[in-house]
Amino acid sequence: MYYFFRRILFLFDPEIVHYFVFGILKLLNFIGLLNLFKNPKKDIKHVFGLNFKNSIGVAAGLDKNGEYIEILDKFGFGFIEIGTVTPRPQKGNSKPRLFRVEEQDALINRFGFNNQGIDKVLENVKESNYSAILGINIGKNFDTEINHAVDDYLICFRKAYKIADYISVNISSPNTKNLRDLQSEDHLNILIKHLKAEQSKLKKLHQKYTPFLVKISPDLEPINLDVICKTLIENHVDGIIATNTTIDRQDILSSKYFQEPGGLSGRPLKNKSTSVLKYISKRLQGKVRIIGVGGISSYEDAKEKFDSGADLIQIYTGLIYKGPGLIDEIHRGIQQEK
Repeated sequence: MYYFFRRILFLFDPEIVHYFVFGILKLLNFIGLLNLFKNPKKDIKHVFGLNFKNSIGVAAGLDKNGEYIEILDKFGFGFIEIGTVTPRPQKGNSKPRLFRVEEQDALINRFGFNNQGIDKVLENVKESNYSAILGINIGKNFDTEINHAVDDYLICFRKAYKIADYISVNISSPNTKNLRDLQSEDHLNILIKHLKAEQSKLKKLHQKYTPFLVKISPDLEPINLDVICKTLIENHVDGIIATNTTIDRQDILSSKYFQEPGGLSGRPLKNKSTSVLKYISKRLQGKVRIIGVGGISSYEDAKEKFDSGADLIQIYTGLIYKGPGLIDEIHRGIQQEK
């Protein structure tokens, strides 16, 4: 049934379809029909000091403003990551900014952190009813100079700390100018030290420990990954998300969209993100826990991430192409392996 509706929906602009579909789902949820399909998939995983009801999460970007948390919870996700959110609201980049590469089950996006701002997003979270672990993905505003980026992250970190189960720090989106510079040794050291110091203060203030994770790019060289792993271990960072989208177009040269700027996700990202995952897993040696994301569209893809060192996984583009049934497929595969 999903494939039938997908053929119709894919006739229209992908960003319009996104809001249309979630608008329908919100209506169905409001009248209680989504409760008929709620199927909590239990397979408790203890990671980052948190109890995840299962190891399958939704990556940041699908629900930028925390408007669909209840819907995603009823799909059966063990954890939901919302955002990326910034201190101030921003519209993001000009449209069109989302493209389907259907022959490769892929997407290209250059949203540019379009969101309602941290204050409004947290209001949305407070109004939501959910049982999954909630992550809040934070970033900087587009017009904040890179040398002042720490200030933006700290604003969001402080405000999200009490409400989030974990916070992810996005320094790897290709769609905000110079953002990836924050992955360099000097910038990363400064950012991590400030966040760890703030985490220590907020733990005492709220009597609650909220772990934070760093989300990295799949386009980094091994020497850069070595620096990141060393920095995270030395500063006792809780986790890392591998990886964000790629600017590499090697696998979609035949697509009419291959020259569109932005981050590529979906099947063409899989091998690259898994390669990064394997590399950092060996260097982190279990001292920093890992969420694997990038190109997961089947149970076999998910298993490859776990076998490569992921403690948890996230999906996004695979959900667009395969529908909520992908969650069931992965969960069944995990159960059959036991």
